[in-house]
Amino acid sequence: MKKNKKLPIGIAIGIGIGTAVGVATDNLGLWLSVGIAVGVAIGTTLDKKNKSEESNRP
Repeated sequence: MKKNKKLPIGIAIGIGIGTAVGVATDNLGLWLSVGIAVGVAIGTTLDKKNKSEESNRP
């Protein structure tokens, strides 16, 4: 069984973006949460894209 390797990458990207925006706007709690949510969405999307490309291979 393959593990989902794209989800942790997406979460890391989301945390980075959320932290940067949170520090800039002085509202770290809100933007860190939003960043994690966006990161999960990015990771899930990348994983689904990867799975669909694998299933289309002959």
